[in-house]
Amino acid sequence: MKQSLRQSMAWLHTWAGLVPGWVLYVIFVFGTAAFFQHEIDAWMRPELPSETRVSPRAFASADALLRTRAAGAESWSVSLPAARGGSGLDVSWQMPGQGRREGTRITLDPATGAEIPVRATKGGFFLYRFHFDLHFISVMWARYLVCVAALAMLVAILSGVVTHKKIFTDFFMMRFRKGQRSWLDAHNATAVLALPFHLMITYTGLATLLFTLMPWAISANFPDRQAFYATTYPQGPEREASGEPAPVARIGQMIATAQGQWGGAIPTYLSVENPGDKAAVATLYTAKSEWGNGRPDTVYLDAATGKVLPSTPANPGGATATHRVMVDLHTAWFAGYGLRWLYFLSGLGGVAMAATGLCLWCVKRRLKLPDPSRPHFGFRLVERLNIGFISGAPIGIATYFLANRLLPVAMADHADWEINALFIAWGGTLVWAFLRPARRAWLETLAVATALFTAIPLVNALTTGRGLAPSVMAGDWTFVGFDLVMMALAAGFAFTGWTLARHKPRQMPARKQRKGEEATA
Repeated sequence: MKQSLRQSMAWLHTWAGLVPGWVLYVIFVFGTAAFFQHEIDAWMRPELPSETRVSPRAFASADALLRTRAAGAESWSVSLPAARGGSGLDVSWQMPGQGRREGTRITLDPATGAEIPVRATKGGFFLYRFHFDLHFISVMWARYLVCVAALAMLVAILSGVVTHKKIFTDFFMMRFRKGQRSWLDAHNATAVLALPFHLMITYTGLATLLFTLMPWAISANFPDRQAFYATTYPQGPEREASGEPAPVARIGQMIATAQGQWGGAIPTYLSVENPGDKAAVATLYTAKSEWGNGRPDTVYLDAATGKVLPSTPANPGGATATHRVMVDLHTAWFAGYGLRWLYFLSGLGGVAMAATGLCLWCVKRRLKLPDPSRPHFGFRLVERLNIGFISGAPIGIATYFLANRLLPVAMADHADWEINALFIAWGGTLVWAFLRPARRAWLETLAVATALFTAIPLVNALTTGRGLAPSVMAGDWTFVGFDLVMMALAAGFAFTGWTLARHKPRQMPARKQRKGEEATA
């Protein structure tokens, strides 16, 4: 209580940033990658064509496939390619008694309707889910941890603004090779440059997981969450199977009807419950593409006749509408490529902010140690965790991409082994950080990260026909952009490692060293 406000805020900023700092770093790394999850999906499924428009011929092939091979199924579904790529025309069905994940799924070429054998992968969706589910066995516990880390992030941002009274002046000062001062300059610059983004993404992330933190409004007014969602997001008409056979309307016909309801917008997903029954219902969903268009996201059709069925319109209150805006801001579904790149670059700023903050904690305290060459356990633990997370997470992601190309396409559990490869590489980096001297571990892990990200475009060119040069000639900008980003990341890790290799650790002045020895004695 005897400290000034700024000193108190500095203490709060330090510990609110350090304790959950590794979780926050991981959230920023994987969340930043998720802004291009559809493009990552496209790169990790090189068998798919870059064309995303579905031809009438492909719709006819999907119709024929479902009517011949899915006769007697409980449900049909057709997923149209995303505008940003990453998926084909996916047709799936579930036979009676099958679970949601036990059905059959076939991918068709959007142009020709021919079947395409596509490798199994979780693609960018895994990176997106990981940034708030952490791949935990218990999703709820993972989200509690993410919420606590996000709250700490919000505290760290606000206390950091109070602490650095010259924060905007310091932003224009970048002093290189000055030890602690350089780390602080880098931390300030990356924090201030994207400060509005950091505040927005943290606050909206908390709003997205609002009911994880504060479920009491639901429990006070509804018997359970299912009742709440049924009231807030009313479902379409539910009809029991009549037992009277009736053929399902053509997929192209139902999509045209939905487009008429949406003013020309193209559906992204179609499902049919009880196909072949007179009471079958088709549900069509559209992707959000612009703010406040006022159209419903879902259309319900009589699957036998193709006519629109009446449904209860959603009538969200002000709180629900505000919550949707927060979710939309956080996920950036509305963003074109210009704004999406701004999100991505700001996210990289967040990654750098978290990493430099964690490193600054060690740099600032090393010279204050009685014997910097033999630090205490707590210091060594933080230092090694910094290496294991700051270098380990990117090494894991690079390994994930390489496993997609190097594992046999027909391998059983191909998608699971891509994820296993990520955690094996990340875990190995963490173990290596504890086995090696800190400086050597930094240099070695940064060199590995450089090598892995450099290898990704090369391996892609050797294993597919969509390397950098062919992609440029074909105008396949998703593959071009992916390879260039991998090269840029490799250059960034190489520069960081080169800078660290050239840096000569600052020696403690003799007077301070004697004081440290006296204090130890």
